[in-house]
Amino acid sequence: MQSLLASIRLTIATMAFCVVGYAAVIWGIGQAVTPATANGSLITREDGTIVGSRLVGQNFTRPEYFWPRPSSAGDGYDATAAAGSNKSPTSPDLTDRARGTVERYGATAGNPLPAELAAASGGGLDPHITERGALYQAPRIAEARGVPQSDIETVIRDHVFSPGGFFTPDRLVNVLELNLALDGLTATQ
Repeated sequence: MQSLLASIRLTIATMAFCVVGYAAVIWGIGQAVTPATANGSLITREDGTIVGSRLVGQNFTRPEYFWPRPSSAGDGYDATAAAGSNKSPTSPDLTDRARGTVERYGATAGNPLPAELAAASGGGLDPHITERGALYQAPRIAEARGVPQSDIETVIRDHVFSPGGFFTPDRLVNVLELNLALDGLTATQ
C-alpha cells in the first residue's frame, strides 16, 4: 500500500511539473516575446471587434471583395476540417472544382487565371494570395465598388509583403487585411 501511494504522488508531481509547469513556461515565453502571435494574430476593427486572424483564411464571395484561394477544408473554410486534400492531381473532383473556379473568375485563354486562385492551398485555410492574384481581381472589385481601378491597385501595393525576404519569388497579400482596407477606402470616398 505504501508503494502505491508513493507511485500516485510521483505521478501527480510528474504531471504537475511536465504538463502544467511546462505549459505555463511556454505560455509565459510566448506572451513575453511575441504576444500578438501567441494570442492568435487576431485582426480587430477600431472598435475592438475581432474580425479574424492573419493566419486563417476566410471565405469571401461578394464581387466587391478579394476572393481567397479555394479551400480543401470545404466551402465554408471550416477550421476544424483544416487539411490538404488527399486527392490525386488527376482526380475528376479537383478538375471540376478548378473548372468551376475558372468560370467564376471569368478567365479566358487571353486572360488566364493565376494558378493559386484555382488550386487549394496545402492546409486548406491559406489567408494569402499573391500580388499577381490580387491584381487579377482588381478590375472586378473596382467595377463592383464604383472606384477607379488604380485605387484598388494602390491598396494592393500598400499591403504587399515578401515572407522570405529577397528569396521569395512571389510577393503576398493577406486577403482579410485587403478587404478591410477596401472597406476603409470606400468609406472615406
